[in-house]
Amino acid sequence: MEKFYKKISYYLSLPAVILFVLVIFVPFVMGILYSFTAWRGAYFVGGDMWHAFNGLTNYKKVFASTRFFEAFWYTIRFTVLAVVFIAIVGLALAMLTTSISKMSGLFRTMFFMPNLLGGLALGYIWKFIFEIIFSSNLFGPEGLIPIPALTYMTQNNIKAIFALMMLTSWQWAGYMMLIYVNGLITIPKDLYESAEIDGANAVQRFRHITLPMLMPSFTIVLFLLLGNCFKLLDQNVALTDGDFSTRLLALQILRTIRDSAPPDYGFAQAQAVVFFIMVAVVSLLQVRFTKSREVEA
Repeated sequence: MEKFYKKISYYLSLPAVILFVLVIFVPFVMGILYSFTAWRGAYFVGGDMWHAFNGLTNYKKVFASTRFFEAFWYTIRFTVLAVVFIAIVGLALAMLTTSISKMSGLFRTMFFMPNLLGGLALGYIWKFIFEIIFSSNLFGPEGLIPIPALTYMTQNNIKAIFALMMLTSWQWAGYMMLIYVNGLITIPKDLYESAEIDGANAVQRFRHITLPMLMPSFTIVLFLLLGNCFKLLDQNVALTDGDFSTRLLALQILRTIRDSAPPDYGFAQAQAVVFFIMVAVVSLLQVRFTKSREVEA
């Protein structure tokens, strides 16, 4: 019977494999090939891909592009701040909801719900908050709640980073909370009881028991946050649309075809390949680093 299930599992997984190859693998390989050509989207310069081949020209343009590196450093700054902040907020929510016995499920549901909204919808919601609630509105030059530090968040290069961080924190903190909750409930209670008997206070128990035992959860959380922050697009489009030098890398790649005439899709694709390599390297290093510090219960 086991051989039968193993044999039929290959046929059941075949549709997923075909979809992966057609939808992800083949376009990925084609994108790499196109990055070495003068591709204009609807046609190749020279008539076909072979005659449009221009070697490393597109990649040289990437590393000479001021806009690309401006978006690169802006993305790095946003990612560092957002990853640290969301990871901490998610952990705080997880410990809060696991420490209460009543209505914990309701609170977890409420914290998770913003994750169900799309990036564009969230972006426009928070754009309304920043531009109407905290800034100018129809009834006067000041917002409904005029807080100086929160005024014109979408029209300032520095403030926009914190605006995006607030938006993404509201969206993802609840999701990361669930990952932490799953890790917290697997920590043996005996460890806390033994530490308490030995005289360890709450801070010591958190530092020497909770954090080491949560490393598998940290691995997943940091992996997801790094990938999502680096690839952030919809929220950036809805909140600032890249104005005031607030382009993240994903938006920079998208806007490359609009910045060039005729649209230089080959150059945009070369940026996407460099972007992919950067995200892959950072994610692999992060997973290796956090996994090396995981402990078993």
